[in-house]
Amino acid sequence: MTDEAPLRRRDAPDQAGDGPHSVPPDLTSGGPEPEPARTSIPLTAPREGTPRPVETAEELAEIVARMAAGSGPVAVDAERASGYRYTQRAYLVQLRRAGSGTVLIDPMPLDDLHLLDEALADTEWVLHAASQDLACLAEVGMKPRKLFDTELAARLAGFERVGLAALTEQLLGYSLEKHHSAADWSTRPLPESWLTYAALDVELLTDLRDLLAAELDRQGKSAWAAEEFEALVASADRPPRTRPDPWRRTSGIHRVRGARAQSRVRALWHARDAVAARRDSAPGRVLPDSAIIAAAELDPKEERSLLALPGFGGRSVRRLARVWLDALDGARALSDDELPVNVPVDGPPPPHRWAERDPIAAARLQRCRQVVIGTAEAHNLPPENLISPDFIRRLAWSPPAEPSTQTVSDTLKEFGARSWQVGLIAENIAAALPEPAAD
Repeated sequence: MTDEAPLRRRDAPDQAGDGPHSVPPDLTSGGPEPEPARTSIPLTAPREGTPRPVETAEELAEIVARMAAGSGPVAVDAERASGYRYTQRAYLVQLRRAGSGTVLIDPMPLDDLHLLDEALADTEWVLHAASQDLACLAEVGMKPRKLFDTELAARLAGFERVGLAALTEQLLGYSLEKHHSAADWSTRPLPESWLTYAALDVELLTDLRDLLAAELDRQGKSAWAAEEFEALVASADRPPRTRPDPWRRTSGIHRVRGARAQSRVRALWHARDAVAARRDSAPGRVLPDSAIIAAAELDPKEERSLLALPGFGGRSVRRLARVWLDALDGARALSDDELPVNVPVDGPPPPHRWAERDPIAAARLQRCRQVVIGTAEAHNLPPENLISPDFIRRLAWSPPAEPSTQTVSDTLKEFGARSWQVGLIAENIAAALPEPAAD
């Protein structure tokens, strides 16, 4: 297969600067107004057709050789079954590379994809919203050494709409359907329309990469993006973050008052989690959070009153009535010493509590936020991409004893801020930390 030319709209003019691959309008504050939107062309099929998923070791070996023989970056995507399955594993992996075409891989019948990973070790991977896929790709033996994230690049370049479909339409003039994005990708066999959808997710990624890289370079942000991409690569080697007391994130738990009632939330959460793990089903499909909260508030002691509560009416939930009642019985039998204790949170309190806890810190946070907002606007960045809001909260709650550009820089770097971020805001944040002098 020969190297392909970038895909162009059928109606794209040939002159430079007037086609779907032209650099987008200047997005900085001094640039021209964006051009009126062109009518987009629906993209309904990959240019070489929809491939059949690779399912055997022999087929995978052929794909490894094919991908290794390609040229340039490789577009990578993965489909999970979020909302359906307990795990976040990849149920389909899609790749496209110039000279290699598009491949779809079903990782379920395969041991892993480490041979494919080795073949692409020196290749830049192009992903959209890479942080969503890196963990499930690592689980099947694939970790990028170098990547380009088209969503993150678009954020840094100042695009307001950064979804894959929005960028494809705005920059390339093609519209992608996204109606299978929330599908149950653990379904087998996968319908043909789903496979086409999956293949199209990588069809234009390298085209977007080239346009966005050019725009970042034009805005002087290529070095910033490189730091962000390096951080994403490093994150693929870190173990997933585990939250202490995950049951405390049950939706609606703020309505549950008292340690005894919270122990019922905890018991039901763990009972549900065990069932979900055993069934490989999303916990919310086993028992909704709203049902856990209702049972924790009313503490039903027999099946009839339990099943009368909201969320316990489904047949599969009713069949597990004894599991839920046993969990509640166990919580009821706990001694006071075994009840949940509100452990101090690592870090500052929620911002809405600052005014009552420490008005001086609340005012300091407001000044720091204004610095972030002003700097982000000046550089055409989303504030959350300029610096993590959590870093600013932690800095404002416990500032250095002697705020200076150096001490603020050191503190932000300890939190995990990148050098480009620190260089943009450290000086002005240091000036905002001390209380203003009285008139």
